[in-house]
Amino acid sequence: MYSLDLSPHDRARIDAAAKALSPEDQSLAAYRLRGISANHSEWIRASRVRATLRGQWLDLFQEIDIVLCPPMPSLAFPHDHTPQRSRQLDIDGTKIPYNDQMAWAAIAILNGLPATTMPNGRSGNGLPIGVQIIGGYLEDRSTIAFAGLIEREFGGFAPPTI
Repeated sequence: MYSLDLSPHDRARIDAAAKALSPEDQSLAAYRLRGISANHSEWIRASRVRATLRGQWLDLFQEIDIVLCPPMPSLAFPHDHTPQRSRQLDIDGTKIPYNDQMAWAAIAILNGLPATTMPNGRSGNGLPIGVQIIGGYLEDRSTIAFAGLIEREFGGFAPPTI
């Protein structure tokens, strides 16, 4: 629905950029462009896929209370004040666009699931290591309560040492 608020000029520019993409381009930036420029029938097809995924998550949460996963593909890093769209992170020796990290939040967001992210340790250089706690639909209190249990066991928040 992001495209709903675009000016006609920006919409035309994004549509043209999406049409110029190679079918082999499977980057997150390409998926974003395709998503923003999707027509209604493409949105309906994607919505059917989302509904299938949501059903699988609902089935999973019949047997478990929460899912733990990384909140980002990297550990915390020192603040970078360069323009966000030009930032890059080093992930295991590979430079990736900073905004690609948003895909990790989509694990919960795509399916309308609550997620609580919190620090649960520190890296060797003193930066926080986090965990994303995902709960079943409308189980926000479960993720928050589990975060409280982690805090009790690992200690509360402390500012980074660097």
